[in-house]
Amino acid sequence: MTSHPESASCPTSEKPYHHGDLRRQILDEAARLLREEGEAGLSMRKLAQNLGVSRTAPYHHFADKQALLCGIAEEGFRHLREVVRTPPYIEGAEISEAAVRVFVRRYVQFSIDNAEYYELMFGARLWKSQQLTESLTVEAHNAFKVYIEQIRVWQQSIRNPNIDPLRFAQVSWSTLHGMSRLLIDGIYLDATAINVMSDTAAKMFWQQLCPPSQVAS
Repeated sequence: MTSHPESASCPTSEKPYHHGDLRRQILDEAARLLREEGEAGLSMRKLAQNLGVSRTAPYHHFADKQALLCGIAEEGFRHLREVVRTPPYIEGAEISEAAVRVFVRRYVQFSIDNAEYYELMFGARLWKSQQLTESLTVEAHNAFKVYIEQIRVWQQSIRNPNIDPLRFAQVSWSTLHGMSRLLIDGIYLDATAINVMSDTAAKMFWQQLCPPSQVAS
């Protein structure tokens, strides 16, 4: 989810807005600016200048800066869906404590590696603005649906009828999000403990997922 190197080196002379996949380039460059300069360093004019297109070109893809920020968050949720649905989490794959451990590590690492996306995906900046795009709302809800479905697959594989996939998803996602925010915000700075924290969370999830007899085995 990093920006393409060529995006930053494009000439600054104005060009037609429809060169290549401009929408993709805009999203990548906007994410780069957020990562390196924060939201204060992001503007539609600056994007156009960095990409070497006319000042109006970005507006052919995003109505304004708010719509652009929503678009970046959408990208984050699309990538998050892949994090929570790839093997060994897909239907038919073996479910084990090791698989849950990999799952947790992948989620936390995703949030750290893509903090500029994660901030927008789960921050108040967009969700309290009352100016969400419909497509962002759909992407966010779809990401959670995929997460719930993976929990349901685990439950069916383990055959534990006492697990409510929805409630388990809500609590486990909240746990992963809390860990991620502590690390992204710099509140918890011990990077060497990230894997230990992740593995401890995975063990807790596994113990809740499994009937007592399976946990002991």
